[in-house]
Amino acid sequence: MVHNRAVEISYTDFAVVGGGVAGLRAAITLAEGGQVTVLTKDALREGATEYAQGGVAVALGEGDSPAEHGQDTLVAGAGYCNPATVEVLVTEGPARIEELIEWGIRFDTIGGKLNFTKEGAHHRRRVLHAGGDATGREILDTLISRVRTQENVRRLPHHYSLGLVVEDGRCCGVWLVDQTNGRERLLLARAVVMATGGIGQLYKYTSNPAVATGDGLAMAHRAGAELRDLEFVQFHPTALRLDGVPTFLITEAMRGEGGVLLNQAGERFMVGRHADAELAPRDVVARAMYEEMGRQGGAPVLLDVRDLGADFLPQRFPTIFEFCRSHGLDITSQPIPVAPAAHFMMGGIAVDVDGASSVPGLYACGEVACTQVHGANRLASNSLLEGLVFGHRAGRAILATEPTIPTLRDVRFYDTPDPTRPFDYVARQRRAREIMWEYAGIYRTDEGLRKAEGMLAALALPYHHYPAERLAVETGNALSVSQLIVQAARARPASLGSHYRADAATL
Repeated sequence: MVHNRAVEISYTDFAVVGGGVAGLRAAITLAEGGQVTVLTKDALREGATEYAQGGVAVALGEGDSPAEHGQDTLVAGAGYCNPATVEVLVTEGPARIEELIEWGIRFDTIGGKLNFTKEGAHHRRRVLHAGGDATGREILDTLISRVRTQENVRRLPHHYSLGLVVEDGRCCGVWLVDQTNGRERLLLARAVVMATGGIGQLYKYTSNPAVATGDGLAMAHRAGAELRDLEFVQFHPTALRLDGVPTFLITEAMRGEGGVLLNQAGERFMVGRHADAELAPRDVVARAMYEEMGRQGGAPVLLDVRDLGADFLPQRFPTIFEFCRSHGLDITSQPIPVAPAAHFMMGGIAVDVDGASSVPGLYACGEVACTQVHGANRLASNSLLEGLVFGHRAGRAILATEPTIPTLRDVRFYDTPDPTRPFDYVARQRRAREIMWEYAGIYRTDEGLRKAEGMLAALALPYHHYPAERLAVETGNALSVSQLIVQAARARPASLGSHYRADAATL
């Protein structure tokens, strides 16, 4: 339906939707060739990058090599990774990290040398960290500082995206709403880069921030872009589980430094389950914890880091130490109650090694994209590296294409729903999260997935387009992507990596 209502139409050379590590790295490269507008629905720094505790994996240590890093990535990915994109990740990764160092990041060191730690499924200490357990924040600070030196980069915080504009099969812009005044805006661009992050808020328990509602996937899907591998959702094994306390990530680096998992009886249960015990791939650890929790009536398991030392813990993991302490838990003398939580989407917008999607003019990088570099189960601490490597590659590829000036012949606005049929969006999201956790979570069966399909269909919003209200948009996006995940999970009847079919398990 075409409406005659006021809308601001503006132009930028390149629009980047999302302000995490991938989006900012793309923007820095794109600034070499034109004006870049970075759009975020909250403050610029609010996103998964800010909360990335563990570190960034890179083959820069003595005796390490990109080939070894690549092999660990392939094994953790359950043999489902694309070897070509894995090679790009591990061979170009060192240059992207050295670039950050040149731009001023201060990774933690010992004796003047970079201090590497070990995480699950890595067979070397190759994970760099900064500020102890604040690596994501330090990388984000470095990128934001770099962006601020780029005159060609304009930042638009507090603008949420209604959808992508596609004309004659080409993506040529983004529909926005300025949350400060409710005004709709149409931003035309030569190319649009989706870097909107993940989908953790589709699940009852998640390590992701509130903004991770699957918006980028939903918008790309409505624009006709191909999505792939949505059944592969990674559940981080260790998230804090305390009554009345928000879900809080407990980095895998704690296990890499020697922390062990115990059941309520004080017994280690990962020994004998996998040769790497607590440092097995994340899907293996999460399933073992899920089963152990079932045997003890749903109570969380315990991460015991007391042997690491009362001096070491506050220094190496200051964020976790302080958060736990603020909620009455002294991790130097008490084990940490933990349980799995939705953490990372390995699937996403199908892109090539340069971030190009199936829709001309639309690119994607970071967690919202699927280069198949993570396969069926992401190797720990590969996500920040992915954002840096493929954000830069997407920017470089866009600059290498022939410029196409966007045109728009028919301005179509988003329909407004019938005001006589109000919806409780918060209740719909809450119910959908419960459904996804129960039926499309760590354990899946065809019967459960069929139930989820029916229940999610009943929650679907009965209008074609979402109204220009953020809560409605996020709810519609979350419900749409939840249905797509369930459909993808039903279409893969055998277990693979993070996708565990309890009714047809092939480990």
